[in-house]
Amino acid sequence: MNNYTLSLRIIKDRGFKTLVILFSFITIVPLLFILFHIIKNGIGVISWQFLTSLPKPVGEVGGGIANAIVGTFILIVMSCMLSIPLGVSAGIYLSERREGWLASLVRLSVDILQGIPSIVMGILAYTWVVLSLGTFSAFSGSVALGIMMLPIIVRSTEETLKLIPEMLKEASLSLGVPYYRTLLKVILPAGASGIVTGILLSVARVAGETAPLLFTAFGSPFMDVNIFKPVNSLPLVIFNYATSPYPSWHQLAWGASLVLVGMVLTLNFSAKLVTKRWKVQF
Repeated sequence: MNNYTLSLRIIKDRGFKTLVILFSFITIVPLLFILFHIIKNGIGVISWQFLTSLPKPVGEVGGGIANAIVGTFILIVMSCMLSIPLGVSAGIYLSERREGWLASLVRLSVDILQGIPSIVMGILAYTWVVLSLGTFSAFSGSVALGIMMLPIIVRSTEETLKLIPEMLKEASLSLGVPYYRTLLKVILPAGASGIVTGILLSVARVAGETAPLLFTAFGSPFMDVNIFKPVNSLPLVIFNYATSPYPSWHQLAWGASLVLVGMVLTLNFSAKLVTKRWKVQF
């Protein structure tokens, strides 16, 4: 190999590395612009009063998003209560029964469910729950969000448990430990980091959803913790304030957007931290 060929290869190698770094940076640029714009417009609104006070009627200065923060928390907690047990159970089943018609049907259903638009989830929850109860409610909103969380939890649980060596389960069973205790005491703790990461990512996925809540939770200007009554949430506040004709409400929408983006980023960083620090080595 002569010096010319070697130099050409080095140039190509450095050029390819430069392109990879450039394209990687370009993918970050839109996020940086979005964060800059939201922080620029919303940071001036953020205050203790904004976070702890209720909305004020049209024409009055001020107001806050306390009811939206509490409503978002209620919706997320109830969605987790509905989706986590079912999603983790389905993920365990798929990891243990990798073949068979039922496992294939469940996987196909999960894939299809993941591709259904969120507004369709809202319509279904409206038909199933809102019309049955005769009122909009936090419960109906949680049903819609819980269904949207299911595919992420199922897939993350299945893929995590597939990575656990079979010898770990065989060692437990060989000691006379029952199958169900092996799953609960050995397999699940070993895959806890991946399962928790999937749960956090699913929460971050639905925390900013607006369309399903328009048909279910509907929104409320009051502080109400009754799960069978309409509740407000941060996405609904942003939608209502941003589409209003009042400039003061537009500022409140930017402030609520900053709070929501901060919450979603925190959940995503938490998921990365859990994956990095709480990882079982085999």
